[in-house]
Amino acid sequence: MDLNSPLFDRIRVKPEHREEPREDRVRCNFPACEETGEFRAPMGRLREGQYFCFCLDHVRQYNASYNYFNGMTDDAIARFQRDDLVGHRPTWSMGVNRAGRSFREDPADPKSFSDPLGLFRARSHRARPEAKQPRYGLAASRALATLGLDDSADSATIKSRYKELVKRLHPDANGGDRSSEDKLREIIRAYNHLKSVKIA
Repeated sequence: MDLNSPLFDRIRVKPEHREEPREDRVRCNFPACEETGEFRAPMGRLREGQYFCFCLDHVRQYNASYNYFNGMTDDAIARFQRDDLVGHRPTWSMGVNRAGRSFREDPADPKSFSDPLGLFRARSHRARPEAKQPRYGLAASRALATLGLDDSADSATIKSRYKELVKRLHPDANGGDRSSEDKLREIIRAYNHLKSVKIA
């Protein structure tokens, strides 16, 4: 690396700036004290961010006698401490707006609330029709339809209907006629499915 290169001539270097020691000496704020005021002490309530500058002896004396609540009544101190819990920010009770009024029209009734814009009024008068939930699944509904029953049938009704159909369609009851044998198999299969899903 050649330090005598013309490329180095174009590099700007910030000139050295040496900070000279300041001779500003802060005098102690205590009356008739000529010492240097090196130590800060708060000025007090309603003057936050402002400080006195004291020497070591006088800052100790000031701190020993310092009382932030000097001149405040007991009620004012209690109010200050209560407001200090929330950082002296305004707060409202739950269910109360900024004007201090409750959102409820009747404070005794928990279901009443004021609706000044009428957003909920249109919905509250119309009862929503509830969709009928099927009681059983699709396969169980088909099995019930095979037996000639609907979803409202209980296990005793299903059992009696099954017995009735088996007696009517069984080849022994029909004098050996096997024409209704396929229908009988469907009914037996449907009843077995209803038993397996614990409906019958």
